[in-house]
Amino acid sequence: MHNPAISSKQDLYDPRNEHDACGVGFVVDIKNRRSHDIVRDGLQILANLTHRGAVGADPLAGDGAGILIQKPDDFLREACQSIGIDLPAPGDYGVVMVFLPRDDDLRAASEALLPEKVAAEGQVFLGWRDVPVDNAWLGESVKPIEPVIRQAFIAKGVTMKNDPDEDAFEHKLYTIRRLWHQAVKKMPDSESFYVPSMSSRTLLYKGMMLAENLSKYYLDLNDKRMTSALALVHQRYSTNTFPSWELAQPFRYLCHNGEINTLRGNINWMNARRGSMTSKRLGEDLEKLWPVVEPDASDSASFDNALELLVAGGYSLTHAMMLMIPEAWLGNPLMDEKRRAFYEYNAGLMEPWDGPAAMAFTDGRQIGATLDRNGLRPARYVVTKDGRVIMGSEVGVLDIPEENIAQKWRLQPGKMFLIDLEQGRIVDDSELKAQLASAHPYQKWLDETRIRLQDLPAGEAKFPLSDLKENTADESAVRSMQQAFGYTLEDIKFYLKPMIAEGQDPIGAMGRDIPPAVLSHRPKVLYDYFRQNFAQVTTPPIDPIREELV
Repeated sequence: MHNPAISSKQDLYDPRNEHDACGVGFVVDIKNRRSHDIVRDGLQILANLTHRGAVGADPLAGDGAGILIQKPDDFLREACQSIGIDLPAPGDYGVVMVFLPRDDDLRAASEALLPEKVAAEGQVFLGWRDVPVDNAWLGESVKPIEPVIRQAFIAKGVTMKNDPDEDAFEHKLYTIRRLWHQAVKKMPDSESFYVPSMSSRTLLYKGMMLAENLSKYYLDLNDKRMTSALALVHQRYSTNTFPSWELAQPFRYLCHNGEINTLRGNINWMNARRGSMTSKRLGEDLEKLWPVVEPDASDSASFDNALELLVAGGYSLTHAMMLMIPEAWLGNPLMDEKRRAFYEYNAGLMEPWDGPAAMAFTDGRQIGATLDRNGLRPARYVVTKDGRVIMGSEVGVLDIPEENIAQKWRLQPGKMFLIDLEQGRIVDDSELKAQLASAHPYQKWLDETRIRLQDLPAGEAKFPLSDLKENTADESAVRSMQQAFGYTLEDIKFYLKPMIAEGQDPIGAMGRDIPPAVLSHRPKVLYDYFRQNFAQVTTPPIDPIREELV
């Protein structure tokens, strides 16, 4: 799907430095009334976000666009009947959307692995459907890497049909997808294989085309039987990487406008937790899922990978989003104590995925959006009198008559905007978070497990600074050790003293014109070898100084 000649690591380019700044939006019927109008309006939002996407010299080549909808059962049922596949009840089957290699042998080998994995996990493989496309709407530079796009259908096994857990089948499909992905990736030349979605609730159409051409390429989207109560859309602008089919958004749960600046650390921590992570819901399946975060994924895709693991492991979608993108709770005197305890406790379970981010997310039953705690990306929404919500990264993504508007507002820093389709209502941020914060005795758990520095017995400094005299042997020994370990007068004056005397983070210059520690001939302090990277120049870094303003 992507072109290895230009998107693999070479010279000064490293594909790990992937970020994007894009257009996001969704439209949803609050009462869960499915219609083709929702799909059509979602496509219109996408077309109106065209200016947020990138276009190259090839006028039909874009960075990617996509739409995520609820599984259109009526459409799929009739489409499958025409090719001899009888689908079971709507909740008893899942639909797979997959990008496959154009090479016949490699495609056949990739396809053959899916029924094997389905059977091994106790489910039933029903068959394949070719997705009709019109590649006249693809740029000439995109056609050579266009994948073969097919759908597959998987029915519940006998044991799964008797499982009272409504989420069990969805999580089993997640396990099957991971096993299939891992097996195919072991094959040579498997770069052009990717599974956009495998779900019993949602279906995803995306690709490397212009936003307004998505429905012209995917002919399914024009069918009146293609109905949904929600449509989540995304128009990509890949600022620091090359576009590709798999990195077009939405992903399986979300789409994202912004950057995750802490990505390397987030991925490292996810991998580090492998040995200690357990899940009653996933059980033995948990070990089959690694590596959870794909090594060649973008920041948005990595976030989605981590989110789907948390949801499969038992977290609600909203709880998982609050865990990954917390509010600014530290030092906020206005926050409810239960909510503060919730955030403080969960901060010990997972570090924040920090950066300027506007996230829109859905699992097919709920849809919502959230901003990072500094609110550095825009998101605005409109609630209509006929029971719809339109959210976008800017105003005017859909033309709504003023007389039909019940409310319009913007998403605020750290806040979450949620529509629960099963309840048929908008859930207020304070109600949602109060419910989650009261679900468990987080403050009690903190009191029982937290160790405070002030509660520890006082230690005795080996070289008390107050006892040092000029030119004493003690001072000479301290100075010698400081020099041996690479401390300078600047380090002591501008970094250590503020931390010791005032308990504050030191403020230093952003520019750094000295050689990296690994290339220097002078002694360096240990942490200098692990100096943190600054955020991209397009994005202000998140830090405690700015956060005090939130």
